[in-house]
Amino acid sequence: MNSREAGMQDLIAIANAALDASGAVIRPYFRTGLGADDKSDESPVTAADRMAEESLRTALAKATPDFGIIGEEFPAHNTKARFVWVIDPIDGTRAFITGRTSFTTLLGLLEDGEPVLGFIDQPITRERWGGGRGVKPLFTGGLGGKPGTRQGVKLGGAELSATSPEMIAGAGPEAVMRFDRLKHAAKRIYWGGDAYSYGLLALGQIDLIAEHDLKPWDWAALGPVIESAGGVVTDWSGAPLKLGCDGSVLASANRALHDEALEILNK
Repeated sequence: MNSREAGMQDLIAIANAALDASGAVIRPYFRTGLGADDKSDESPVTAADRMAEESLRTALAKATPDFGIIGEEFPAHNTKARFVWVIDPIDGTRAFITGRTSFTTLLGLLEDGEPVLGFIDQPITRERWGGGRGVKPLFTGGLGGKPGTRQGVKLGGAELSATSPEMIAGAGPEAVMRFDRLKHAAKRIYWGGDAYSYGLLALGQIDLIAEHDLKPWDWAALGPVIESAGGVVTDWSGAPLKLGCDGSVLASANRALHDEALEILNK
């Protein structure tokens, strides 16, 4: 094991410990009728969101004091650092406050603005996906499944997923038109699932996800997880995700499927 691999294993251990702590914060609030406040963009936020992010920030700052942190609920810190953690304490707050287990905690690590390590954690089902550069796909959980995307599937047989039509519509009429072309080319479309759907893609249950208007805390964890499992993640133009990207995300089970989807989106 070289020094880079050893360093990555240390970071994986740090991330797992931080996610264990945040999961312990979140679980007591699940299905308790917890109220939510509306943020300026009308999306909901709860005390569990804020406490989980505080827990993650505390654990990560203690273990990696020179790293920056970007989170959804609190101001960014040291974003000019080479390595920056990116946190979404509860992705899918609407699911959380309505008692659904499709919400997740997302934790990504950027190196020079590009994702190199990512985790998708479901603290109720206790499923956790992980991946990164030079890292084998990681998956733990009692609901079954084995990491690995579907390598033989083509667009006509692909199961397509997206969180909501409103997410696409918010990016404007051109984005809606492009997504509709992709939707009609795929086998089926499923709405909902938030970032949990990306975990299902990494298990070979979903083949294609196309979304828009995502913030860094929404996408930073996703690429490393999907790519370690054999898939491909870019924006809708085919460019790698990095800080400053336009918020579009296309995740595919394999390269050939990804190329087919890009051609439909951009013709």
